[in-house]
Amino acid sequence: MKYMLVMNQSPSEAAPDFDSPEMAEAIAAMGAYNEELINAGVLLTMEGLEPESEGVRIDYAGEDRIVTDGPFAEAKEVFAGFWILETATKEEAVEWARRAPLQVGSIVVRRVPSIAEFSQDDAHVQREREWRIAQGEKLGV
Repeated sequence: MKYMLVMNQSPSEAAPDFDSPEMAEAIAAMGAYNEELINAGVLLTMEGLEPESEGVRIDYAGEDRIVTDGPFAEAKEVFAGFWILETATKEEAVEWARRAPLQVGSIVVRRVPSIAEFSQDDAHVQREREWRIAQGEKLGV
């Protein structure tokens, strides 16, 4: 089963100082954690994100689309990065999330449903299956 670990942090208007000793320590700790995920064979992909001040949010209200540049003042938490893991159980994914070397923020663990869970008679699902196979993904039934 696939699980997404979503890293949330408090909003920050400043870009991180990658040259600071604190950031170097945080990067080293995260690198060691990511290496553990790789060595355990559970990591499928991962990415971090730029600060929300660089982001854009699109709000939907019927046919209207409202585009707002970051930072987003009303946000209590922002999506800072993610990992996609393939684990045997939710408990295993949670245990990996518990081991992340974060000092602040949170991680939300959510299962990524397999395409096999959707109606295989649906034309859109069939096209998505074809696309995934063409991309080299190995699919079950």
